[in-house]
Amino acid sequence: MTEPSTPLPAHSDDGRSFTVPDAAGTPFIAGTLLLVTTGQGRQLALVEARETAAPGAPEALHGRLLGAIEGDRFDPRASHPFADAAVEAADAETIDLVHAALGATLEVGVNLSPPIRPARLLAHRFNRHTFWCGQSGSGKTYALGVVLEQLIAHTALPVVVFDPNSDFVRLGELNPDASGPGAELLRQRDIRVLRPNTAGADPLRARFTAMTAEAKAAVLRLDPVVDREEFNAAVHLRETLSEVDPGVLLPELLGSDNPVRRALGLRIENMGLLSWEVWAGRDREATRVIDERADATVLDLGGFSTPDQHLVVALSVLDELWTRREERRPVLLVIDEAHNLCSPELSSPLAVAVRERIIQIAAEGRKFGLWLLLSTQRPSKVHPGIISQCDNLALMKMSSPVDLDGLATYFGYAPAALIARSPWFRQGEALFAGGFVPAPTLLAMNARLTPEGGSDVGVPLR
Repeated sequence: MTEPSTPLPAHSDDGRSFTVPDAAGTPFIAGTLLLVTTGQGRQLALVEARETAAPGAPEALHGRLLGAIEGDRFDPRASHPFADAAVEAADAETIDLVHAALGATLEVGVNLSPPIRPARLLAHRFNRHTFWCGQSGSGKTYALGVVLEQLIAHTALPVVVFDPNSDFVRLGELNPDASGPGAELLRQRDIRVLRPNTAGADPLRARFTAMTAEAKAAVLRLDPVVDREEFNAAVHLRETLSEVDPGVLLPELLGSDNPVRRALGLRIENMGLLSWEVWAGRDREATRVIDERADATVLDLGGFSTPDQHLVVALSVLDELWTRREERRPVLLVIDEAHNLCSPELSSPLAVAVRERIIQIAAEGRKFGLWLLLSTQRPSKVHPGIISQCDNLALMKMSSPVDLDGLATYFGYAPAALIARSPWFRQGEALFAGGFVPAPTLLAMNARLTPEGGSDVGVPLR
């Protein structure tokens, strides 16, 4: 058996990718970082695949260069083309050097591929959209909490969490055993939680009058052209849905001699809009709270008494941020269970309006500082126009061949051999790839510093 410390011969046809023809007995699996040494110096490389060309043939490693190492510096933009070189496992000191050179400071787990080192992310590369996925039971939400804790503790980037299952409502609390610099920094952060109907909590509200005309039309299910008369009547209402006493507004509309105003009153009454608790009234709307730019603002979307109200909040927040995009104030928009807001199958006017705004932010928001982090169980349930704009990938256990094939297509920077390992990930294990990680990395996530707001219900035992 070849010892891990024994250099192996490698050959390159293009000076960028390379092959180790006979790798039998080596521990170099896909995802392993290697040092490539030539007469021009040392370079860092990644094993992308390990395979045999035919039955009985020797195993070969296929890899690509990641950058050049010059003394105590690592430059991912530099490389030294070669035909033949010697490769060996990268040591821990080299990995630490690379992390320091790239600014990988957010420690979120432990690397599963040799050498075993802390797995770290590049905070400044969350200025790209991130796609996070894993099937039920993979630890997706727990792991996402680990990353959000690090971002909130170690950066000044405001985070807004769209939380449909109340999983992040305890993000401002620390576990009793939480310790260390991260816990201390998190304790100092301004974390706000807005909830629909929880006593003692800040209310989660939207203001109808502050919404765009298109958003108002979506709430009322009015087409500005097909329903032009009712829509116009809604635009010119002197009283507002969010502030007026329903006992005043509805009788006025329903008793009006104007058939259009009466029709609008019937629509509002039939839809039960004035009984929705989402309207701000004398409370502050979520957009005003977010505008104060706390370190994190969690929007608990799951507690409303009827469907669609969470869509009102989502649309009002996204529209407001988009309207003010020229201010270029960075914010990370975390959308958990993103299929609830981004599915191509959504058909109601409100749902379509929310999805279309997210598509627009995905396509054009990055340069304005509007950055998305989308988390879901099923990539196939998220609109492809959104996934295709993501430059960072976090993949946890995923058994669906259809979804894995789609991910391999969208995220070409993630080695297919690493994506293919996803069905065998244990809970809490993940593949990170893209700009926010120094190299595609298999890792086990760290423990949370804060409690998870929602957790699985156990089976009662006698």
